[in-house]
Amino acid sequence: MSLIAAVAKIDLPYKIAQQELKKHAADMFSADFPQVQRLISAFDNTEIVSRNFCQPLDYYVIHRDFEEHNKEYIHCALKYSIQAIEACIKSAKIHKEDITDIIFVSTTGLATPSLDALIINEMRLSPYINRTPVWGLGCAGGVGGVAKANLMAKANPDAIVLLVAVELCTLTFLKNDYSKSNFIASSLFSDGIAACIVKGDNHTGNDIKILGSSSKLYYNSLDVMGWEFLDTGFKVLFSKDIPTFINKYIKADILNFLSKYHIDLSDIKNFIFHPGGKKVLGAYSDALGIQTDFLKNTRETMNAYGNMSSSTVLYVLERFFTRGFENGYGLMLAMGPGFSSEMVLLSMNKQ
Repeated sequence: MSLIAAVAKIDLPYKIAQQELKKHAADMFSADFPQVQRLISAFDNTEIVSRNFCQPLDYYVIHRDFEEHNKEYIHCALKYSIQAIEACIKSAKIHKEDITDIIFVSTTGLATPSLDALIINEMRLSPYINRTPVWGLGCAGGVGGVAKANLMAKANPDAIVLLVAVELCTLTFLKNDYSKSNFIASSLFSDGIAACIVKGDNHTGNDIKILGSSSKLYYNSLDVMGWEFLDTGFKVLFSKDIPTFINKYIKADILNFLSKYHIDLSDIKNFIFHPGGKKVLGAYSDALGIQTDFLKNTRETMNAYGNMSSSTVLYVLERFFTRGFENGYGLMLAMGPGFSSEMVLLSMNKQ
């Protein structure tokens, strides 16, 4: 049974108020997007108060090509990944030389050699680390990364697995894309970088254990969420059907997953969900029918940071680490491109 030893998140240098972003979007879109006045209220309906940005607002005013955005992605991803890793190593009370595996999760930029290779070089981590770059899981990548770290730790009980999730969503923003999807994305998405350390079973002394995981891909739903790759960069695609998917499938999927461990939904005391957005949170509440404020940490993370794709759920997990949790089981869950879901079951008990 593997252990989650530590989680660290990055508060990026530009924390921008949602109302300031609303004004900025109205100014940028108004000349060429006639629907802007009808849709601008989307910024108010998100329940987001502020968002995490890796660049100041004036960076996004200037038209930049994909090459320039991607170079900035590599620069920022490396810089802030190292900060998150160093904080995570300190919190886990390990040495960087102890790390046996690294998983790097992202969907918002490209690099070959992959970012894990750049991190190993810059930090002078062991050259013998097993590397697993994971690209394309989108919002599901944080939970999927924890699941993959668990498999590595189960295969090697001495393992110390470093998971890094980096999403610089704002660097994918296409200034001249006047689609509704791009406009709505501009009201939701932001930047996040988080690190997590998972230890194999030969390591002891931690409160949070990983019991198992589940992945599901829903047939005939490839167009629900993803990217369209253009000469200018990554064009966001997502459907209004996401809450419909949650209402239709998620409760049965959760119950099926938990039944394998002879656990019922009422046994889950800590819900570590990727927020997605206000409508997604509402769909989770409606589908699961839980009367308590079970998504408080998820909602407050979204309020403070916005949707940071795969890294968001690790920000939520970090709140449970720092603010405490209820003894019992925990469930991590996120949905992403495919359309797909990822779940991880935790045992969370204070020693």
